[in-house]
Amino acid sequence: MNEYKLKEQICHIGRLVYAKGFAAANDGNISFRLNDREVLCTPTMVSKGFLKVEDICKVDYEGKQLAGTRKRSSEILLHLSVYKHRPDVKAVVHCHPPHATAFAVAGEPVPNCVLPEVEVFLGEVPTAVYETPGTQKFADTIVPLLKSSNTIILANHGTVTFGPDLEKAYWNSEIIDAYCKILILAKQLGKVNYFDDKQTKELLDLKKRLGYDDQRFHKGDNCDLCANDSFGRGYTEEPAAVVTPSSNGHAGSSTDVDKLVKLVTEQVIAALSR
Repeated sequence: MNEYKLKEQICHIGRLVYAKGFAAANDGNISFRLNDREVLCTPTMVSKGFLKVEDICKVDYEGKQLAGTRKRSSEILLHLSVYKHRPDVKAVVHCHPPHATAFAVAGEPVPNCVLPEVEVFLGEVPTAVYETPGTQKFADTIVPLLKSSNTIILANHGTVTFGPDLEKAYWNSEIIDAYCKILILAKQLGKVNYFDDKQTKELLDLKKRLGYDDQRFHKGDNCDLCANDSFGRGYTEEPAAVVTPSSNGHAGSSTDVDKLVKLVTEQVIAALSR
């Protein structure tokens, strides 16, 4: 595909992101690796739903703008972190899918072992620590999580997804948001049912046969395929919240403990005032 066609495809992906409600106003950014010197990217302060071919910028691997009539995205450094550490990746999409971003804002790890498609196409979805967007420190937050993830939650911000082409990078944004929506709805209904280790292993075996990588392939025989967290089961390398035992023996968040302390305190004060 020539450069003009790639720019057209970036504009098309931008319209999809905007139509899905993944990028309000001028939110989000999209990029494509041309070669080992140049990257195409969307400009700053332009709605992804109204991109034109002539809007697309070109930068080098340090973020210096090489071409384009508009200024490049301030968050291109995030994309460059992916390209520098994942030579297999050709395209990156950063946006704010509302259901996935709800997990980012709540500090809730995304659980595993719930939907077959998510296990195969996404695998473990880690959450990066928060830093001010547009900075190198922000771009560096995802580096420890890049080894075999293709979807990362950005704390209090959104998501970054990537893949071997623009379409697959965008698909990962759709998959993670649809998954997070299903999790929220299931939780409202009452509970989330998880695969057991045997069922998860069968899905991971399928994933390996299809040629996909997964963090859990590299954790040895003692790997807890569905590590527990405060929501249910998910990525546990960097816990998003302090978790303490609750009265029913299950893990409860520090917020639950605070509510319990407040309730007990109010009851004690009421008893003393009689």
